[in-house]
Amino acid sequence: MKFISLLVLVSLVAGLIAGALVRASGDPTLLSISGIIEPFGALWLNTLRMTVVPLVVSLLITAIASVADTAKTGGLVARAIFLFTVLLFFAATYSVLATNGWLEVWPLDRAAADAFIAGVGDQAVTISEPPTFASWLQGLAPYNPVKAAAEDGMLALVVFSIFFGFAAATLAPDMRAQIVSFFRAVSEAMIKIVQWVLLAGPVGVFALALGVGLHAGFSAAGTLAQYVVIVSGVTAGSTLIAWVIAVTWGGQAISRFTSAATPVWAIAASTQSSLASLPAMLDAALRGLQIAPRVADVILPLAVAIFRFTSPVANLAVCFFVAHLYNLEPSLVQIVSAVVVAYAVSIAAVGLPGQVSFIASIAPICLALGVPTEVLGILIAVEVIPDIFRTLGNVTGDLAATSILARNQPREDEGSPAP
Repeated sequence: MKFISLLVLVSLVAGLIAGALVRASGDPTLLSISGIIEPFGALWLNTLRMTVVPLVVSLLITAIASVADTAKTGGLVARAIFLFTVLLFFAATYSVLATNGWLEVWPLDRAAADAFIAGVGDQAVTISEPPTFASWLQGLAPYNPVKAAAEDGMLALVVFSIFFGFAAATLAPDMRAQIVSFFRAVSEAMIKIVQWVLLAGPVGVFALALGVGLHAGFSAAGTLAQYVVIVSGVTAGSTLIAWVIAVTWGGQAISRFTSAATPVWAIAASTQSSLASLPAMLDAALRGLQIAPRVADVILPLAVAIFRFTSPVANLAVCFFVAHLYNLEPSLVQIVSAVVVAYAVSIAAVGLPGQVSFIASIAPICLALGVPTEVLGILIAVEVIPDIFRTLGNVTGDLAATSILARNQPREDEGSPAP
């Protein structure tokens, strides 16, 4: 997958350069050939987008049903889920403020932004009037979930999926297992489709980038660079916030937490996977932070499975950047909807590299925010850079949450000192 990610990045650069050179040449033959290639980019993007609704619904139902069942096994897990929820909403609020702050200080060049979105199809900018609070509240419960799916009513689908997941958790074990198995199979099938589509990523991204280069020329590179800097900067800030939380709320000494987390950060940055960093996190918690095994051995695997501290941070940063790219100003109701969907998506997200889950994680939030999703096919090509900061923030958040939950627990397990 890392090799494919590199090819996608190379294809992005090659497509932008090719499009800009064809634009500069004005050669009718080259323009005609480019016009034949461009639709393949839209086809590739639509193939990715067709997995969004079934993937999000199946992941959310599976996650809620499983977590609700797990929460019955002990107070520690229940407290962990409550803490994860508080931290995720806090992270989402930070992202909304920080991203808009960055864009206020460093606004997008309007001409370059218009040329950029023209390259991916400005017909997508058909945004209806922002909903009123009354219509938003009424629409929370979809009277027809299938109709909501067809109309991209993502918040309503999330609400339906949450209710369905909790209802499934109350059924008899054999019936609940059948439902969870079915939706897990659906999610695995959708993930497999995404992986197949990403194999064609170099071709799809080249075709999309070619269109952007034709319309925006070399100025498209500046817009993408600004996107990478802003999203990476906002996401990197969440790592610092998680570090501060561990020191203050988690009661960890600055030197001890930093020393214990450093090897974890090295693995997280190199692998871009929280799951691959789990052994190092367990060692850091048990030996470096001296957290009781009965706390670390339960909370850290649970955190890796359902708690991604940077998911709402990075995903909302992407969505607000896209909103500014289209010169849209989401209403307060739309922002609240986007935050709720960002929370739900972060709980349901799978532990895969960012490029695999990029569309499935961000498209629902864009839809809740009233923002087009067409540019995501271009942005996925540079996700490999912000994804490093996503993982760094996630592992720091996992250790911080574990420290908080262990603070009032004895630092020994069954009378034996922690390693």
